[in-house]
Amino acid sequence: MKLVVPSIRYEYSYRQYIAELGHEELYPFPLDFEHSNFEALISRLNDFSLGQNIPEGYVQSSTLWLIKGEEIVGVTNIRHCLNDAIAYCGGHIGLGIRPSSRGKGYGKLLMKLSIDLLQGMAVQPIHIHCHKGNPASANTIKACGGVLESEITVGDEVVQRYLV
Repeated sequence: MKLVVPSIRYEYSYRQYIAELGHEELYPFPLDFEHSNFEALISRLNDFSLGQNIPEGYVQSSTLWLIKGEEIVGVTNIRHCLNDAIAYCGGHIGLGIRPSSRGKGYGKLLMKLSIDLLQGMAVQPIHIHCHKGNPASANTIKACGGVLESEITVGDEVVQRYLV
């Protein structure tokens, strides 16, 4: 298992990953980016990591893929800093695990690696948010040192806000 910067090498696996998600809400947000031109997707992700060409309301962030063999099993997006809106609801880390790879501890590994990267960037405290209706996510955050700070209501959802 390794964490890699997105590259053209994993295009086939990326397309399989997206197809496997079906109609699920896509986490983290860069999975929503247009990917029919895969080289353009890689360029856009690279721009975000460099803090270039970032749309209003977004912040600099790095997307990384958790790889097993040649397969993407998870995706993390690490925000280098937060604006007021993302600090309120969003946090520093967004991640997701491929449906066929869930329940194998990859989420905890990916969360730990994401926290380690942010700590290496001297980000403190680290905000990690999840929907209250997603106990697997909450348990992963807690297992990686997250402490529940607060709960907020956003629309008809309750969001739990943790600090590491």
